[in-house]
Parts: sequence; structure tokens; C-alpha cells
Amino acid sequence: MNRIIAVNSNTYHGYSIEDAIDGIKKAGFRYVELTATKGWTEHVFPNMTFERLCKIKDELKNNNLIPFSMSGHCNLMDRERLEDFILNIKLAAFFGCDYIISSIGEAHLKDRTEISDEEVAEHIREIVPFLQEYDLQLGIENHGKHGTGKQLKKIVELVDSPNVMINYDTANAIFYGNVNLEEDIVSSIDKIGYIHLKDKAGAYNEWNFPALGQGYIDFKMIMEKLEQTNNNCPLSIEIEFTSEGARSLDEINEAVKDSFDYLKSIGLEI
Repeated sequence: MNRIIAVNSNTYHGYSIEDAIDGIKKAGFRYVELTATKGWTEHVFPNMTFERLCKIKDELKNNNLIPFSMSGHCNLMDRERLEDFILNIKLAAFFGCDYIISSIGEAHLKDRTEISDEEVAEHIREIVPFLQEYDLQLGIENHGKHGTGKQLKKIVELVDSPNVMINYDTANAIFYGNVNLEEDIVSSIDKIGYIHLKDKAGAYNEWNFPALGQGYIDFKMIMEKLEQTNNNCPLSIEIEFTSEGARSLDEINEAVKDSFDYLKSIGLEI
């Protein structure tokens, strides 16, 4: 089954988007998930000049990398942040993306507001017309207090829009949700429309996300579950290393190439 396999530029946290483009291209990938996460990794961002955004777009084109998605995390519980997310939708459209990703709460900032799942669904429904206008799919990522696929399935069902689905982060489900990964994926797979392939090492609550194949996530099981349900959702690799971060750009590039080789070794076509 052919599917899009990308690298999330957040893997290059602390380094430039040019560094990310170069490393992702050299590893052998053809797709990239751009990161526009406020206060964390702002490889692209709405407040950049048009000239700068055009330069990044040209750099992607010159390296034959397709920016098919964008991480635009905002706290969707906070009404004041919805306008920020709408700007991210427009930014994703500028780059020609098909998908935009967000957690329910902030990814790396402190949440100013927390509300019920029903209220979250209402906020997301307010965003749907913009998703429709720009022909984008929103992937809600399991993160923080909404750490499991089962939790997100409830919210996606409440929203009830073909433009909204789950972005299932394989390591977040363990780090935040401490779940049985197979059971959680099976419980939510009919609403999974995007996956962050992220490996996990160490204790469940330890920030330790190595190159694919170097932790204990059973990626073969995940691929089997997707194939059994004819789920051809795109996959985006995210490597976040330890709490100290990557030691160098070379370490990141090596981890990205190791992940490419690992996925090839388990039968994926990239």
C-alpha cells in the first residue's frame, strides 16, 4: 500500500528550516511537515515577511520536497487563540498543504483556558468553514491531557466533519496516556487520518524519543492495523530525542537517515 511518508521539521528543533530541508532531502524523503508551533519551533510562521515565506517555498521546490502538511499547534480551548489558528490555516494553504495539525491544548506554551470536550468540539466546528475554504484536513493530535486516541475519537465524533480527524502520535499515547498502544489504536483507528511516527524509549513518562527502530514502539503492528482496515493515512516522522535535545545537527541528520532505513527494512516504500 503506497502512502505519503514525511518528516516533521520539528525534528530539527533549534535549527533552521534550511537545515531541515537539507537533511530531510539527503536522507531520501520527498515530503515534509512544516512546523509553525508558537514559542517552540517556528520554521514558518504567519508573522514572517512575505519575502521570507516565498524564499522558504522556493527552497522546498528547488529541493523537490513537497510541504504536504503543517503543524500549527494552538490551544483550541482558548477562543482568543482561534484567530491564530485561522492564520495558520491560511499559512498552510500558502504552502499548498493538504493537512494542518494541532493539539487540543498548547503544544509547548501554558494553557490559559480549559473547557469541556463538548465546548472544544464547538470551537472546532467554528474553524471548519475555513478548512473547507482552503481544502484542508485538520488532524487533532493526542497530546497533554488529551493524550489518547480514545479521548480524541469522542471529540472528532462530536465535531462530525469530514475535514476533522485524529493525528495519532504513537509515542504521545504512551508518554501522556500511558496506554496499551495496540488497544488504543484499535479503539480509534476509524477516526485516524494522520499519524506521527514517533518512537519511545525509557520510562513511559520520560522525555525520550529516539530514531525510529531504536525504541520499543511496535511499528510493524501499527502498519498491520492500518492495512487490515484499509487505512492509507499519511505518516510523518518526528524525533524529539531526550530532554537535553539533539547534541548536534549531525546527530539529527543521522537519526533521520536511520529512520528512513528502518522503515525501508520493515517493508515501507518511501
